[in-house]
Amino acid sequence: MTSTTRLTVAQALVRFLSAQYTERDGVRRRLIGATWGIFGHGNVAGIGQALVEHAGVMPYHQGRNEQAMVHAAVGYARQCNRLSTHAVTTSIGPGATNLVTGAALATINHLPVLLLPGDVFATRPADPVLQQLQVPYAGDVSVNDCLRPVSRYFDRITRPEALIPSALQAMRVLTDPVETGAVTLALPQDVQAEAYDWPQEFFAERVWVVRRPGADPTELAEAVRTVRAAKRPLVVAGGGVHHSRAEDALAEFAAHTGIPVASTQAGKGSLRWDHPQDVGGIGHTGTAAADELARTADLVIGVGTRYTDFTTASGTLFTGENVRFLNLNIAPFDGHKLAGRPLIADARSGLEELTEALDLHAYRVSDSYAREYTEDKERWEQRVDACYEADEPDIRPTQPQVLGMLDALVDESDIVINAAGSLPGDLHKLWRTRSRDQYHLEYGYSCMGYEIPAAIGVKLAAPDRPVWALVGDGTYLMMPTELVTAVQEGLAVKVVVVQNHGYASIGGLSETVGGERFGTDYRYRSDDGTFTGPPLPVDLAANAASLGMRVLRAKTVRDLRAALAEARAADTPTCVYVETRTDDIVSGAPPAQAWWDVPVAETATRPSAVKARELYERHVSTRRRHL
Repeated sequence: MTSTTRLTVAQALVRFLSAQYTERDGVRRRLIGATWGIFGHGNVAGIGQALVEHAGVMPYHQGRNEQAMVHAAVGYARQCNRLSTHAVTTSIGPGATNLVTGAALATINHLPVLLLPGDVFATRPADPVLQQLQVPYAGDVSVNDCLRPVSRYFDRITRPEALIPSALQAMRVLTDPVETGAVTLALPQDVQAEAYDWPQEFFAERVWVVRRPGADPTELAEAVRTVRAAKRPLVVAGGGVHHSRAEDALAEFAAHTGIPVASTQAGKGSLRWDHPQDVGGIGHTGTAAADELARTADLVIGVGTRYTDFTTASGTLFTGENVRFLNLNIAPFDGHKLAGRPLIADARSGLEELTEALDLHAYRVSDSYAREYTEDKERWEQRVDACYEADEPDIRPTQPQVLGMLDALVDESDIVINAAGSLPGDLHKLWRTRSRDQYHLEYGYSCMGYEIPAAIGVKLAAPDRPVWALVGDGTYLMMPTELVTAVQEGLAVKVVVVQNHGYASIGGLSETVGGERFGTDYRYRSDDGTFTGPPLPVDLAANAASLGMRVLRAKTVRDLRAALAEARAADTPTCVYVETRTDDIVSGAPPAQAWWDVPVAETATRPSAVKARELYERHVSTRRRHL
C-alpha cells in the first residue's frame, strides 16, 4: 500500500518545492531558494499558512510590490546562472495582474521564476467574489489568464490531485535551458486550503539535470568549413555565454583564432574589457570599433544571442556584400535566424568543440586584421578616457563622469545593475567590465523599475559582494518601494540615483524623430500647455531617506567621489544622490554608432518632423534583409 501524508494543496506545494534541486557539472543547488509574498484574501489562508507551517524549509521574503518581487526573483536567478530561483505568491485580482510585467521580463530574458497567484473559487460558492473578473462568455476565465502569453508554462490547479503532474511540468520548464522563463501555477483560493492524501513519493528529493548538449557532428564539420573560409570573422557574444558559464571557453576560442569579440547588452563581460580580442558592445549602443567590424565582416558568429534590433541596428549593421552567419545557440529557434548556419549546442560545449576542431587546421585570422581591430579598440578607449575625465572637482558631473568615477572605484567583485533610460547606452559603450558577472543589464525588456528589486535579488545570491543599482529619476519614481525591503532585510545594496529631471533617453530620441522632446521632461506646465516650465522641485534623496535608506548627497565631482567610496564601504543600504549637468542633450557620451528603427511620421507640418522623416528614409534604404 502506498504511504500517504495528508496536507493542504498549499502545504504540499511548499513541501514539494523545498525538495527540488538542479545539477550541472556535478554541482547541486536548490531550485527554489525562497518565496516572496504579499498576502491577501486569495492566498493568506493557503500559501500564507503553508509558509508558516513549513518555515523551517522554505525561507520567506516580504515584498512591497508584486512586480518588484518578480524582478527580485529574476535578479537572483540570473546571478545563480539560472540554476536557482525564487517563487512569488500573490492574492487574486490586482496582486495577480501586477505580476504580468515581471513575467514578461523573465520570459523574454530566458530567466526562470515561479509565479503562484491566487485565483477565484474553483467551487464557485459565491460568484463573483471580491476582485473577480466576470466574463459573460466563459466561466473558467480569470484575470490570471493575462499571464498565459508571458508564461512558458501555465496551469490552473482546480483539483488537489492535479497539482502532482502540473508541479512536475513546472519544474521541467524552469530547468530547461531552452524553455525556461516565467512559470505560472494559478491557485484557486479554496483549492489552496483543501486537504488531500498525498503519496510520499511526491515529496522525495528530485534532481533536475541542466543539460549541456554538444554539437551535431555534421553541423560542427560545416561550422569549421565556414570559419576557415572567413577572412574578417566577428563573434557576437550574447547572454547565452553567461547562462552557460562559457566565458573561459570563449576566451580560449578568441585567443586561439584571433577572432574579435563584440558583445550584446546581455553578453557584455563575456570577455574582460582588456582582453586583446574584446572590441566592446555592438549595435545601436555599441562602440565604433565593434560596429565598423560588423559592417565589414564576412562571417558573423553569434554565440547565445537572439539578434535583437539593437544588436543588428534594425537590419542595417551587417551589410558586407558576402556576409554569412554561423549561430551557436542551444535554442534552434535562435540558431536559424538571419538565414544563418545553425550550430545547435550548449554555448560552452559548442565553443570547446569548435576550438578543438579549428586547432587541427591551425586557423587564425590575418595579422593585418588583428592590427586593424586592435588599433580601433585603442582609439575607442581614448574616447572613453575623455568621457570619464573629471578634472574640475567643484562642478556638477555629467552622467559619463558619474560612471567614470564608479569605474575607478570598483574591482572584480562589484556588480552593477541597470535596465532603462539613458544609462544602458552609456554603460554599453563605456563600462570596462572586469568579471563575468559584473555587468548586469536587463535589456531584453528594458523595464523601468527593475534595478532596485533586482539588486536585492542579486545581493541575496551574492551576499559578500558590493551590489550597485544605477537608476535615473524616471526609473526611481517607477518603483522605489523595495528600498523598504532592503532596509528590512539589512541588505547593503548601493543605489545611485542620477537626477536629470525627466526621461533623458526618450527625450533625446524624441528630438531625433521630430517629437521635440514633448512630454519627456519633469517640469511645470507652461501657459502654452506644454511641460516647459521650471524643473519640478522633487527631492528624491528625501524620499529615499524617508524609506529608511542612508542617503549621501553629492553636488560636485569632489562630493561624488567621496560619496561613492563611502557607499562602497557601507554595511547598510545606502543611496548616493547626484544631480547631473543638463547642458548635454542626453548624457555627453559618444553618439550612437549605428541606427535604430523608430518610425517617423510620414506626413507632418512641423519642420522638425519633416526633417526627421527625410533622415529616416535614408536610413531605411540601407536595411538589408537576411531571411
